[in-house]
Amino acid sequence: MAKAAKPNASSSAATAPDTTIYNERLARHSAELDWLFMELYNDRAALEDLKAAMADAYAARPDDLKDLDAKREADPDWYKRGDMFGMTMYTDLFAGDLKKLARRIPYLKEQKLTYLHLMPLLQMPHPQNDGGYAVEDFDNVDPSLGTNEDLAALTAKLRKAGISLCLDFVMNHTASSHRWAKAAQAGDPEYQDYYFCYDDRTIPDQYDAVVPQVFPGSAPGNFSWNEQMGKWVMTQFYPFQWDLNYRNPKVLIAMLSSALHLANLGVEVLRIDAVPYIWKVLGTNCRNLPEVHTIVRMLRIALECVCPAVILKGEVVMAPKELAAYFGTPEAPECHMLYNVSIMVNLWSALASQDVRLLKTQIDKLNALPENCWFVNYLRCHDDIGWGLDEDVEKELDIDPLKHKEFLYHFYEGCVPGSWAMGELYNYDPVTSDARSCGTTASLCGVEKALITHDKPMLEKSVERDLLMHCAMSFLRGFPMLNCGDEIGQLNGWDYKEDPERVADSRNLHRSKFDWGKAELREKPGTLQNQLWEGMDGLREMRDDPCFAPDAWVTTWDTHNDTVLGVVRRSGDQTLVGLFNFSDAKQDVWLDGADDLMPRNGAELAPYEARLVRFHH
Repeated sequence: MAKAAKPNASSSAATAPDTTIYNERLARHSAELDWLFMELYNDRAALEDLKAAMADAYAARPDDLKDLDAKREADPDWYKRGDMFGMTMYTDLFAGDLKKLARRIPYLKEQKLTYLHLMPLLQMPHPQNDGGYAVEDFDNVDPSLGTNEDLAALTAKLRKAGISLCLDFVMNHTASSHRWAKAAQAGDPEYQDYYFCYDDRTIPDQYDAVVPQVFPGSAPGNFSWNEQMGKWVMTQFYPFQWDLNYRNPKVLIAMLSSALHLANLGVEVLRIDAVPYIWKVLGTNCRNLPEVHTIVRMLRIALECVCPAVILKGEVVMAPKELAAYFGTPEAPECHMLYNVSIMVNLWSALASQDVRLLKTQIDKLNALPENCWFVNYLRCHDDIGWGLDEDVEKELDIDPLKHKEFLYHFYEGCVPGSWAMGELYNYDPVTSDARSCGTTASLCGVEKALITHDKPMLEKSVERDLLMHCAMSFLRGFPMLNCGDEIGQLNGWDYKEDPERVADSRNLHRSKFDWGKAELREKPGTLQNQLWEGMDGLREMRDDPCFAPDAWVTTWDTHNDTVLGVVRRSGDQTLVGLFNFSDAKQDVWLDGADDLMPRNGAELAPYEARLVRFHH
């Protein structure tokens, strides 16, 4: 077969990509990017390498995605619209692989989803991969799930369906089987500098004296001994996850290049995992350090230059006071949105205790954040429920923080008298009495126990609890994300205990295969699946309202009843009040009026009722 003729200079010039828009974007950010990079690394050659990587990514960006960039630049609040409605799932548990998932898009469209978060699907070791968060290759899909071509084809079909794909980008660590780690283990000093490797325990002991342990029960300590390398390596999460050394600019450039590569495959949202941990300084707790924000800001700049259609979602499981910093400022933004972990925890706390005071206080704190702060609200996801409540507020309300935490995790374990829940503990620590909780939404709300005991009144109440929680979550600032299966009341998957590869991690209780048989019942009146399916449809109808505009004013409102949460939304001349009864009894509420907002009024709510009240000015 004859080789293609080499193009002449004129034809090459004709096909060269137009970089005018890219150059304009870079010019807007160049001074700040230069200053941030040089402040962190003082390495001009590495800065040029970073800019070269960005230019290469722009040149490789497909034209249809560049069109999406232009559309999103003209509509920067696209992800804040009231019609944003998300779901998170594992590809293999939902469909098997990426090709099969693409064939299930009609099911997603039925739910009017606009956002799909797929759990980690990049190449990973098997079986030890921490649910995909131990990444072996940041540039390629895991062969068990498909290929990069399958991913690009899926994102194209999702875009056509109006659904933006979110993928995890694990910034803090690689798998111990990553090529960099293998080179480090083989003795290559260049790649040992991609990690934190030490000949003896001197420096690791200094870190361990100050740095908290992430998993004290299942993975104690922050370092692991590597026999092949003959060195201690920092492993804050699990021994098979090696922490990356971002003090080495080569690490930042390589990781940023991989993020841009995913963007060019059509990924529209990057969930940056464990981001508070990515910068380490001896003598500190290695959490939320200023350099973390420098790196996230540089990542944001790179996206705004190369692929502004792509947004950042931060996973920041930290105290509420730490959250605002991860949004940056309106002048120098970082993450576009964060997981609303604290509200998730407070919702479950309010349901068990029938007391909304902690929840209301937390909502007030988040509503007080600047307008650029936006949240993804959820009830359940792939992870556990960590009971990180605001202890100072608990003490102000005469709630004993430790006793309350113990009550909550035992309640959702089903071990407290009167509990309807069926769940399990995760990472119980007998020394600190700390533990987290696992289980699906339906099982934690009582559906599973009601079905086992054939208790119809309990089942009805459990469904009411489930829908109350979803409605309250969907009413708050931000947009809602369902956990796949919640829309059909999927129960706990206790069969994980029979799988030797899964039995050690109780989070697998809520990581079971999607039940397509149960999904078939979603349109059959009278079924549990139909009740919840229609309930979720009601959430979308609720949010199709002027009061869910991106600039809507949102605040809590005193109901003069500690078991009922009141939230007010206002946009233009419309006011929408949401009343949410977290009690299993009827409750009376009284709302004080306010000029040009709403008159004084009262109401009686049924157990677990969510009621919307509208006022016009």
